[in-house]
Amino acid sequence: MADYAALAQAALDAVRDASLVCRTVQRTMDAVRAITKDDSSPVTIADYASQAVVAHTLRGRLPGTLHLVGEETSAYLRNPEHATLLAGTVEAAREVWPEADDDWLLEAVDLGAGEPNPSGFWTLDPIDGTKGFLRGHQYSVCLAYIEHGQVIIGVLGCPNLARDFSVEFDERDGAGSIYWCIRGQGVWELPCTHSGSERPVKIERLPHASPTISYCESVDSSHTYREAVMSVMEAVGASGEPSRLDGQGKYAVVARGQVDAHVRLPRKRPYVERIWDHAPGALIAAEAGCSVSDARGEPLDFSHGRGLEKNIGIVVAPPALHGRIVGAIAKRGLI
Repeated sequence: MADYAALAQAALDAVRDASLVCRTVQRTMDAVRAITKDDSSPVTIADYASQAVVAHTLRGRLPGTLHLVGEETSAYLRNPEHATLLAGTVEAAREVWPEADDDWLLEAVDLGAGEPNPSGFWTLDPIDGTKGFLRGHQYSVCLAYIEHGQVIIGVLGCPNLARDFSVEFDERDGAGSIYWCIRGQGVWELPCTHSGSERPVKIERLPHASPTISYCESVDSSHTYREAVMSVMEAVGASGEPSRLDGQGKYAVVARGQVDAHVRLPRKRPYVERIWDHAPGALIAAEAGCSVSDARGEPLDFSHGRGLEKNIGIVVAPPALHGRIVGAIAKRGLI
């Protein structure tokens, strides 16, 4: 049996390092744009550097072959026309990997080009919430370990997400938050910039008791059928505008009780969600005491390669509210 504690510690360290790299790139976006003459270059550099750092850390810390299913490959960076971006990516990675060079970084990025291995593999979204990153708002570094179709370990780095609930989601926090869990052992929170002195805090979602209901969704309206979600949430007692933030931080804010629910209904069909967009967040929310399913109430099925082929939509909420939301979706014939 795998040493899950060792896997989780390596994953936590990898995501923390990648989050530090992303914070640095985001903080210097104007300088990066000026050098590369490309408005999207900061997220390009951060994406590749994040994946390379995670792959490099996992390979160095864990025995055996690394099976990593990431979102990126090095083909774009290997194009001579993108030499400036490659140089910027290497420089970003050196924040936590001082000896990185072009060849080592490209090799590390390509470690993420693996295929799902039923006996155990990692899946990574090096930056989930590209538009949030470019706005200077919320995004996530998302890593999970999947074994025989079950998510066993989840780590979610939210570099701009304050642990203080009074801080607005569009404000960039100085420390950020990081969440990690092993299936069956609960979920824990630390500052993303953890120095070693802070003690992790266990996150447990209490049953929903408030007379009001809140929910969250992506800032980008193309990611979900907003009108349908609003109809469903109004039916279960929600009022007012939802909170909006990008990336898998939506799972985290429901898990920790800051928001009551996250509902995602696809605008187009067929639409297949990718495993790296949900695996760590789904486990973190479940370990905190939430129910996580697709819009029909079916468990998320991570046993079909890179996609959630058997699922449609996402519902995350405390158990009683979750059942009401799924019922409202069914009653309206939305799935």
